[in-house]
Amino acid sequence: MQTHPDAESQREVLQKALRSGFMGEEDTSVVFYDLDELDSRLQEIESLFPPASLHTVALKANPLPSILERVRQAGFGAEAASHGELTIAHRSGFPAERIVFDSPVKTENELRAALELGVHINADSIVELERIAALLGTTRPRGTIGIRLNPQVGEGTIESTSVGGRYSKFGVALKENREVLREAFRRFPWLTAVHVHVGSQGCPLELLIEGARAVTDFAVETNGLLDRATAPARRITHVDIGGGLPVTYRVDAPAPHLREYVKGLKRECPALFTGTFRLITEFGRYIYARSGWAASRVEYVKHGTSGNTLLVHLGADMFLRRCYDPARWYHSLSLTDAQGNPKSGPVSPYNVGGPLCFGGDMLARQLPLPHARAGDYLLIHDAGAYTLSMWSRYNSRQLPKVLGYDKREGLRLLKERESLDEVWRFWSSSGGVRVPR
Repeated sequence: MQTHPDAESQREVLQKALRSGFMGEEDTSVVFYDLDELDSRLQEIESLFPPASLHTVALKANPLPSILERVRQAGFGAEAASHGELTIAHRSGFPAERIVFDSPVKTENELRAALELGVHINADSIVELERIAALLGTTRPRGTIGIRLNPQVGEGTIESTSVGGRYSKFGVALKENREVLREAFRRFPWLTAVHVHVGSQGCPLELLIEGARAVTDFAVETNGLLDRATAPARRITHVDIGGGLPVTYRVDAPAPHLREYVKGLKRECPALFTGTFRLITEFGRYIYARSGWAASRVEYVKHGTSGNTLLVHLGADMFLRRCYDPARWYHSLSLTDAQGNPKSGPVSPYNVGGPLCFGGDMLARQLPLPHARAGDYLLIHDAGAYTLSMWSRYNSRQLPKVLGYDKREGLRLLKERESLDEVWRFWSSSGGVRVPR
Protein backbone atom coordinates (compact mmCIF):
# COMPACT_ATOMS: atom_id res chain seq x y z
CA MET A 1 0.00 0.00 0.00
CA GLN A 2 1.48 3.36 -1.08
CA THR A 3 1.63 6.23 1.41
CA HIS A 4 -0.28 9.40 0.61
CA PRO A 5 2.19 12.28 0.04
CA ASP A 6 0.44 14.48 2.62
CA ALA A 7 0.04 11.78 5.28
CA GLU A 8 3.01 12.86 7.42
CA SER A 9 2.10 16.56 7.54
CA GLN A 10 -1.54 15.72 8.23
CA ARG A 11 -0.57 13.44 11.11
CA GLU A 12 1.36 16.34 12.61
CA VAL A 13 -1.73 18.56 12.37
CA LEU A 14 -3.85 15.85 13.98
CA GLN A 15 -1.36 15.58 16.83
CA LYS A 16 -1.55 19.34 17.42
CA ALA A 17 -5.33 19.28 17.37
CA LEU A 18 -5.40 16.48 19.95
CA ARG A 19 -2.81 18.11 22.23
CA SER A 20 -4.27 21.62 22.06
CA GLY A 21 -7.83 20.65 22.95
CA PHE A 22 -9.35 21.43 19.56
CA MET A 23 -10.66 17.86 19.54
CA GLY A 24 -12.78 16.85 22.50
CA GLU A 25 -14.31 13.51 23.43
CA GLU A 26 -17.41 14.23 21.34
CA ASP A 27 -15.38 15.06 18.25
CA THR A 28 -15.44 11.56 16.85
CA SER A 29 -14.68 12.99 13.41
CA VAL A 30 -13.08 16.24 12.35
CA VAL A 31 -12.65 17.78 8.89
CA PHE A 32 -9.43 19.73 8.33
CA TYR A 33 -8.58 22.34 5.67
CA ASP A 34 -5.03 23.22 4.71
CA LEU A 35 -5.55 26.92 3.98
CA ASP A 36 -2.06 27.34 2.52
CA GLU A 37 -2.88 24.66 -0.06
CA LEU A 38 -6.15 26.45 -0.82
CA ASP A 39 -4.31 29.76 -1.30
CA SER A 40 -1.82 28.05 -3.60
CA ARG A 41 -4.58 26.77 -5.88
CA LEU A 42 -6.23 30.19 -6.05
CA GLN A 43 -2.92 31.88 -6.87
CA GLU A 44 -2.17 29.30 -9.56
CA ILE A 45 -5.48 29.92 -11.32
CA GLU A 46 -5.06 33.67 -11.16
CA SER A 47 -1.53 33.49 -12.59
CA LEU A 48 -2.38 31.37 -15.64
CA PHE A 49 -5.48 33.13 -17.01
CA PRO A 50 -5.90 36.67 -18.37
CA PRO A 51 -5.87 39.36 -15.62
CA ALA A 52 -9.40 40.55 -16.42
CA SER A 53 -10.92 37.08 -15.91
CA LEU A 54 -13.65 36.49 -13.36
CA HIS A 55 -12.73 33.37 -11.38
CA THR A 56 -15.52 31.93 -9.28
CA VAL A 57 -15.52 28.95 -6.93
CA ALA A 58 -18.32 26.40 -7.13
CA LEU A 59 -20.26 26.55 -3.86
CA LYS A 60 -21.55 23.01 -4.44
CA ALA A 61 -18.01 21.79 -3.88
CA ASN A 62 -17.71 23.56 -0.52
CA PRO A 63 -20.23 26.10 0.85
CA LEU A 64 -18.54 26.87 4.20
CA PRO A 65 -18.72 30.65 4.78
CA SER A 66 -15.47 30.60 6.78
CA ILE A 67 -13.70 29.21 3.69
CA LEU A 68 -15.58 31.48 1.31
CA GLU A 69 -14.36 34.50 3.26
CA ARG A 70 -10.78 33.57 2.38
CA VAL A 71 -11.76 32.98 -1.24
CA ARG A 72 -13.49 36.37 -1.42
CA GLN A 73 -10.49 38.16 0.07
CA ALA A 74 -8.33 36.59 -2.65
CA GLY A 75 -10.45 38.42 -5.23
CA PHE A 76 -12.40 35.40 -6.43
CA GLY A 77 -16.14 35.19 -6.97
CA ALA A 78 -18.77 32.54 -6.26
CA GLU A 79 -20.76 30.23 -8.53
CA ALA A 80 -24.19 29.37 -7.13
CA ALA A 81 -26.34 26.53 -8.42
CA SER A 82 -29.43 27.16 -6.27
CA HIS A 83 -31.24 29.97 -4.49
CA GLY A 84 -29.73 28.68 -1.25
CA GLU A 85 -26.20 28.93 -2.66
CA LEU A 86 -27.00 32.36 -4.07
CA THR A 87 -28.00 33.44 -0.55
CA ILE A 88 -24.78 31.99 0.91
CA ALA A 89 -22.71 33.84 -1.70
CA HIS A 90 -24.51 37.12 -1.07
CA ARG A 91 -24.33 36.87 2.73
CA SER A 92 -20.67 35.85 2.54
CA GLY A 93 -19.97 39.30 1.15
CA PHE A 94 -19.30 38.54 -2.52
CA PRO A 95 -20.21 41.61 -4.60
CA ALA A 96 -22.98 40.98 -7.12
CA GLU A 97 -20.65 41.44 -10.07
CA ARG A 98 -18.60 38.47 -8.82
CA ILE A 99 -21.51 36.05 -8.40
CA VAL A 100 -22.60 33.64 -11.15
CA PHE A 101 -26.03 32.04 -10.81
CA ASP A 102 -26.46 28.67 -12.54
CA SER A 103 -29.43 26.32 -12.16
CA PRO A 104 -31.61 24.45 -14.65
CA VAL A 105 -34.79 25.06 -12.63
CA LYS A 106 -34.83 28.74 -11.63
CA THR A 107 -38.29 29.89 -10.57
CA GLU A 108 -39.65 33.33 -11.42
CA ASN A 109 -39.04 34.42 -7.84
CA GLU A 110 -35.45 33.17 -7.97
CA LEU A 111 -34.82 34.96 -11.26
CA ARG A 112 -36.40 38.12 -9.88
CA ALA A 113 -34.11 37.97 -6.83
CA ALA A 114 -31.04 37.43 -9.01
CA LEU A 115 -32.00 40.30 -11.32
CA GLU A 116 -32.52 42.60 -8.33
CA LEU A 117 -29.10 41.68 -6.94
CA GLY A 118 -27.46 42.25 -10.32
CA VAL A 119 -25.54 38.97 -10.45
CA HIS A 120 -24.46 37.23 -13.64
CA ILE A 121 -27.20 34.78 -14.69
CA ASN A 122 -26.64 31.80 -16.96
CA ALA A 123 -30.01 30.79 -18.39
CA ASP A 124 -30.41 27.10 -19.09
CA SER A 125 -32.86 27.27 -22.00
CA ILE A 126 -34.56 29.52 -24.55
CA VAL A 127 -37.72 29.27 -22.45
CA GLU A 128 -35.82 30.67 -19.47
CA LEU A 129 -34.60 33.56 -21.61
CA GLU A 130 -38.21 34.35 -22.44
CA ARG A 131 -39.07 34.26 -18.74
CA ILE A 132 -36.23 36.69 -18.03
CA ALA A 133 -37.45 38.95 -20.84
CA ALA A 134 -40.92 39.05 -19.30
CA LEU A 135 -39.49 39.93 -15.90
CA LEU A 136 -37.29 42.67 -17.33
CA GLY A 137 -39.92 44.28 -19.51
CA THR A 138 -38.36 47.43 -20.92
CA THR A 139 -35.67 47.74 -18.25
CA ARG A 140 -32.08 46.66 -18.72
CA PRO A 141 -30.57 44.17 -16.28
CA ARG A 142 -28.12 45.37 -13.64
CA GLY A 143 -25.93 42.33 -14.24
CA THR A 144 -24.91 40.32 -17.29
CA ILE A 145 -26.91 37.43 -18.70
CA GLY A 146 -25.74 34.41 -20.67
CA ILE A 147 -27.08 31.10 -21.88
CA ARG A 148 -25.70 27.64 -21.25
CA LEU A 149 -24.82 25.59 -24.31
CA ASN A 150 -24.33 21.85 -24.53
CA PRO A 151 -21.45 21.53 -27.02
CA GLN A 152 -22.28 17.84 -27.64
CA VAL A 153 -18.62 16.83 -27.72
CA GLY A 154 -18.95 13.54 -25.85
CA GLU A 155 -18.81 12.08 -22.36
CA GLY A 156 -16.05 11.14 -19.94
CA THR A 157 -15.58 7.87 -18.08
CA ILE A 158 -18.14 8.68 -15.36
CA GLU A 159 -21.58 9.05 -16.89
CA SER A 160 -23.19 10.74 -13.88
CA THR A 161 -20.75 13.67 -13.99
CA SER A 162 -20.55 14.03 -17.79
CA VAL A 163 -22.93 16.59 -19.26
CA GLY A 164 -21.51 17.31 -22.71
CA GLY A 165 -22.78 14.31 -24.68
CA ARG A 166 -25.40 14.16 -27.41
CA TYR A 167 -28.07 14.52 -24.73
CA SER A 168 -27.85 16.44 -21.50
CA LYS A 169 -30.50 17.77 -19.16
CA PHE A 170 -28.44 20.99 -19.06
CA GLY A 171 -28.32 23.78 -21.57
CA VAL A 172 -29.27 24.09 -25.24
CA ALA A 173 -27.84 21.52 -27.66
CA LEU A 174 -25.45 23.55 -29.80
CA LYS A 175 -25.21 21.36 -32.91
CA GLU A 176 -28.99 21.16 -33.26
CA ASN A 177 -29.84 24.76 -32.38
CA ARG A 178 -27.19 27.09 -33.78
CA GLU A 179 -29.67 29.26 -35.66
CA VAL A 180 -32.19 29.20 -32.79
CA LEU A 181 -29.46 30.43 -30.47
CA ARG A 182 -28.33 33.14 -32.88
CA GLU A 183 -31.89 34.33 -33.15
CA ALA A 184 -32.00 34.58 -29.34
CA PHE A 185 -28.97 36.90 -29.43
CA ARG A 186 -30.75 39.00 -32.06
CA ARG A 187 -33.98 39.13 -30.04
CA PHE A 188 -32.57 39.91 -26.61
CA PRO A 189 -30.13 42.86 -26.56
CA TRP A 190 -29.20 42.09 -22.94
CA LEU A 191 -28.01 38.55 -23.80
CA THR A 192 -24.24 38.98 -23.92
CA ALA A 193 -22.66 35.74 -22.70
CA VAL A 194 -22.33 32.02 -23.37
CA HIS A 195 -21.67 29.29 -20.82
CA VAL A 196 -20.38 25.72 -21.08
CA HIS A 197 -19.63 22.96 -18.62
CA VAL A 198 -18.71 19.59 -20.10
CA GLY A 199 -18.31 17.64 -16.89
CA SER A 200 -16.17 16.98 -13.88
CA GLN A 201 -14.20 14.01 -12.62
CA GLY A 202 -13.56 11.45 -15.34
CA CYS A 203 -13.42 13.98 -18.18
CA PRO A 204 -10.05 14.18 -19.97
CA LEU A 205 -8.52 17.57 -20.69
CA GLU A 206 -9.06 17.10 -24.42
CA LEU A 207 -12.82 16.83 -23.89
CA LEU A 208 -12.94 19.95 -21.72
CA ILE A 209 -10.92 21.89 -24.26
CA GLU A 210 -13.06 20.68 -27.15
CA GLY A 211 -16.20 21.87 -25.33
CA ALA A 212 -14.69 25.29 -24.68
CA ARG A 213 -13.60 25.54 -28.31
CA ALA A 214 -17.08 24.71 -29.63
CA VAL A 215 -18.68 27.45 -27.56
CA THR A 216 -15.93 30.00 -28.22
CA ASP A 217 -16.17 29.37 -31.97
CA PHE A 218 -19.93 29.89 -31.75
CA ALA A 219 -19.40 33.19 -29.92
CA VAL A 220 -16.88 34.44 -32.51
CA GLU A 221 -19.11 33.43 -35.44
CA THR A 222 -22.21 34.92 -33.86
CA ASN A 223 -20.43 38.19 -33.13
CA GLY A 224 -19.52 38.40 -36.82
CA LEU A 225 -23.16 38.02 -37.81
CA LEU A 226 -24.36 40.46 -35.15
CA ASP A 227 -21.79 43.04 -36.24
CA ARG A 228 -23.28 43.00 -39.74
CA ALA A 229 -26.87 43.20 -38.56
CA THR A 230 -26.88 45.20 -35.32
CA ALA A 231 -24.98 47.71 -33.23
CA PRO A 232 -21.73 46.57 -31.58
CA ALA A 233 -23.48 46.71 -28.19
CA ARG A 234 -25.21 43.48 -29.15
CA ARG A 235 -21.94 41.56 -29.19
CA ILE A 236 -21.21 38.54 -26.99
CA THR A 237 -18.79 39.89 -24.39
CA HIS A 238 -18.40 37.03 -21.86
CA VAL A 239 -17.50 33.35 -22.25
CA ASP A 240 -17.95 31.16 -19.17
CA ILE A 241 -15.99 27.92 -19.53
CA GLY A 242 -17.27 26.43 -16.27
CA GLY A 243 -15.03 24.26 -14.12
CA GLY A 244 -14.66 20.52 -13.99
CA LEU A 245 -10.89 20.13 -14.10
CA PRO A 246 -10.35 16.59 -12.73
CA VAL A 247 -8.00 15.76 -9.89
CA THR A 248 -6.34 12.50 -8.89
CA TYR A 249 -7.40 10.66 -5.76
CA ARG A 250 -4.95 7.78 -6.21
CA VAL A 251 -1.33 8.00 -5.12
CA ASP A 252 -0.11 6.12 -8.18
CA ALA A 253 -2.16 8.11 -10.75
CA PRO A 254 -0.79 11.27 -12.36
CA ALA A 255 -2.92 14.37 -11.99
CA PRO A 256 -3.77 16.55 -14.99
CA HIS A 257 -2.15 19.93 -14.45
CA LEU A 258 -3.92 23.25 -14.82
CA ARG A 259 -0.97 24.52 -16.85
CA GLU A 260 -1.62 21.86 -19.50
CA TYR A 261 -5.31 22.76 -19.57
CA VAL A 262 -4.53 26.44 -20.11
CA LYS A 263 -1.94 25.57 -22.77
CA GLY A 264 -4.62 23.61 -24.66
CA LEU A 265 -7.13 26.44 -24.32
CA LYS A 266 -4.62 28.94 -25.70
CA ARG A 267 -4.01 26.67 -28.67
CA GLU A 268 -7.65 25.86 -29.47
CA CYS A 269 -9.46 28.95 -28.12
CA PRO A 270 -7.08 31.88 -28.64
CA ALA A 271 -9.94 34.40 -28.47
CA LEU A 272 -10.22 33.68 -24.74
CA PHE A 273 -6.74 35.14 -24.20
CA THR A 274 -6.71 38.15 -26.53
CA GLY A 275 -9.22 40.36 -24.74
CA THR A 276 -12.02 39.57 -27.20
CA PHE A 277 -14.11 38.20 -24.35
CA ARG A 278 -14.11 38.40 -20.58
CA LEU A 279 -13.37 34.88 -19.41
CA ILE A 280 -15.31 33.33 -16.51
CA THR A 281 -14.27 30.14 -14.70
CA GLU A 282 -16.11 28.03 -12.13
CA PHE A 283 -13.54 25.67 -10.61
CA GLY A 284 -14.53 23.68 -7.53
CA ARG A 285 -12.93 20.27 -7.14
CA TYR A 286 -9.56 21.47 -8.44
CA ILE A 287 -9.47 24.22 -5.81
CA TYR A 288 -10.71 22.28 -2.81
CA ALA A 289 -10.10 18.53 -3.11
CA ARG A 290 -6.51 18.24 -1.92
CA SER A 291 -6.78 21.02 0.68
CA GLY A 292 -9.26 19.03 2.79
CA TRP A 293 -8.97 15.78 4.72
CA ALA A 294 -10.78 14.09 7.58
CA ALA A 295 -9.85 12.18 10.72
CA SER A 296 -12.37 9.73 12.15
CA ARG A 297 -11.90 7.81 15.38
CA VAL A 298 -11.95 4.03 15.28
CA GLU A 299 -14.73 3.06 17.67
CA TYR A 300 -14.70 -0.73 17.30
CA VAL A 301 -12.55 -3.38 15.67
CA LYS A 302 -14.24 -6.71 15.05
CA HIS A 303 -12.34 -9.87 14.18
CA GLY A 304 -13.94 -12.95 12.69
CA THR A 305 -13.43 -15.88 10.36
CA SER A 306 -15.01 -13.83 7.54
CA GLY A 307 -12.61 -10.93 8.01
CA ASN A 308 -11.65 -7.98 10.16
CA THR A 309 -13.94 -4.94 10.35
CA LEU A 310 -12.90 -1.51 11.47
CA LEU A 311 -15.84 0.82 12.34
CA VAL A 312 -15.47 4.62 12.19
CA HIS A 313 -17.71 7.67 12.47
CA LEU A 314 -17.65 8.78 8.84
CA GLY A 315 -18.98 6.87 5.87
CA ALA A 316 -21.78 7.38 3.39
CA ASP A 317 -22.99 10.39 5.38
CA MET A 318 -20.02 12.38 4.02
CA PHE A 319 -18.57 10.13 1.31
CA LEU A 320 -21.70 9.24 -0.63
CA ARG A 321 -19.99 8.64 -3.94
CA ARG A 322 -17.21 6.55 -2.42
CA CYS A 323 -19.69 4.23 -0.71
CA TYR A 324 -22.33 4.02 -3.42
CA ASP A 325 -20.01 3.78 -6.42
CA PRO A 326 -16.61 2.56 -5.16
CA ALA A 327 -15.48 1.43 -8.59
CA ARG A 328 -15.38 5.04 -9.83
CA TRP A 329 -14.77 7.07 -6.67
CA TYR A 330 -11.81 6.63 -4.38
CA HIS A 331 -10.08 8.12 -1.33
CA SER A 332 -6.71 7.06 0.09
CA LEU A 333 -6.91 5.97 3.73
CA SER A 334 -4.24 5.70 6.40
CA LEU A 335 -4.17 4.81 10.10
CA THR A 336 -2.65 6.47 13.16
CA ASP A 337 -2.70 5.58 16.83
CA ALA A 338 -4.79 7.48 19.40
CA GLN A 339 -2.18 10.25 19.63
CA GLY A 340 -1.89 10.69 15.86
CA ASN A 341 1.40 8.78 15.48
CA PRO A 342 1.93 6.56 12.42
CA LYS A 343 1.27 2.86 12.87
CA SER A 344 3.67 0.29 11.52
CA GLY A 345 4.23 -3.44 11.61
CA PRO A 346 2.63 -6.34 9.77
CA VAL A 347 -0.52 -5.50 7.83
CA SER A 348 -3.81 -7.38 7.60
CA PRO A 349 -6.86 -6.85 5.37
CA TYR A 350 -9.63 -4.76 6.97
CA ASN A 351 -13.09 -3.81 5.87
CA VAL A 352 -13.73 -0.18 6.85
CA GLY A 353 -17.35 0.46 7.77
CA GLY A 354 -19.11 3.74 8.43
CA PRO A 355 -21.80 4.59 11.00
CA LEU A 356 -24.96 4.31 8.89
CA CYS A 357 -27.34 1.40 9.19
CA PHE A 358 -27.11 -0.16 5.75
CA GLY A 359 -24.65 -2.66 4.37
CA GLY A 360 -23.28 -0.44 1.62
CA ASP A 361 -21.83 2.08 4.08
CA MET A 362 -18.25 0.92 3.47
CA LEU A 363 -15.22 3.14 2.86
CA ALA A 364 -13.01 0.21 1.88
CA ARG A 365 -12.97 -3.57 1.61
CA GLN A 366 -9.95 -5.75 2.27
CA LEU A 367 -7.70 -2.75 2.79
CA PRO A 368 -4.21 -3.66 4.08
CA LEU A 369 -3.63 -1.84 7.39
CA PRO A 370 -1.38 -2.27 10.42
CA HIS A 371 -2.96 -3.80 13.52
CA ALA A 372 -5.92 -1.54 14.42
CA ARG A 373 -7.27 -0.75 17.89
CA ALA A 374 -10.26 1.15 19.21
CA GLY A 375 -9.20 4.78 19.68
CA ASP A 376 -6.98 4.88 16.59
CA TYR A 377 -7.71 7.43 13.88
CA LEU A 378 -8.47 6.77 10.24
CA LEU A 379 -7.27 9.56 7.96
CA ILE A 380 -9.30 10.09 4.79
CA HIS A 381 -7.26 12.06 2.29
CA ASP A 382 -8.24 14.49 -0.50
CA ALA A 383 -11.63 15.11 1.09
CA GLY A 384 -12.02 18.86 0.55
CA ALA A 385 -14.55 18.83 -2.31
CA TYR A 386 -17.99 17.26 -2.75
CA THR A 387 -17.87 15.64 0.67
CA LEU A 388 -19.15 17.81 3.50
CA SER A 389 -21.29 19.70 0.97
CA MET A 390 -23.05 16.40 0.16
CA TRP A 391 -23.70 15.52 3.81
CA SER A 392 -26.56 13.06 4.17
CA ARG A 393 -29.26 13.51 6.81
CA TYR A 394 -29.88 9.77 6.89
CA ASN A 395 -29.73 8.56 10.53
CA SER A 396 -29.59 12.25 11.59
CA ARG A 397 -25.85 12.19 12.18
CA GLN A 398 -24.26 15.41 13.45
CA LEU A 399 -22.05 17.34 11.02
CA PRO A 400 -18.46 17.15 12.26
CA LYS A 401 -16.30 19.99 13.50
CA VAL A 402 -14.24 21.75 10.83
CA LEU A 403 -10.74 23.08 11.57
CA GLY A 404 -8.48 25.14 9.34
CA TYR A 405 -4.76 25.70 9.55
CA ASP A 406 -1.92 27.56 7.88
CA LYS A 407 1.70 28.34 8.65
CA ARG A 408 1.01 31.92 9.72
CA GLU A 409 -1.83 31.47 12.23
CA GLY A 410 -1.84 27.74 12.96
CA LEU A 411 -5.03 25.88 13.86
CA ARG A 412 -8.40 27.59 14.15
CA LEU A 413 -12.07 26.66 14.34
CA LEU A 414 -13.97 27.09 11.07
CA LYS A 415 -17.23 25.43 12.09
CA GLU A 416 -18.30 23.90 15.37
CA ARG A 417 -19.61 20.34 15.54
CA GLU A 418 -23.36 20.34 15.01
CA SER A 419 -25.21 20.05 18.31
CA LEU A 420 -28.06 17.67 19.03
CA ASP A 421 -30.33 20.71 19.45
CA GLU A 422 -29.42 21.82 15.92
CA VAL A 423 -30.24 18.36 14.58
CA TRP A 424 -33.61 18.56 16.34
CA ARG A 425 -34.32 22.05 14.96
CA PHE A 426 -33.51 20.88 11.44
CA TRP A 427 -36.32 18.34 11.54
CA SER A 428 -38.76 20.01 13.90
CA SER A 429 -38.85 23.69 13.00
CA SER A 430 -42.21 24.73 11.57
CA GLY A 431 -42.28 28.41 12.47
CA GLY A 432 -45.23 27.79 14.75
CA VAL A 433 -47.60 27.47 11.78
CA ARG A 434 -50.40 24.94 12.11
CA VAL A 435 -52.66 23.81 9.30
CA PRO A 436 -56.33 24.07 10.38
CA ARG A 437 -58.42 20.92 10.25
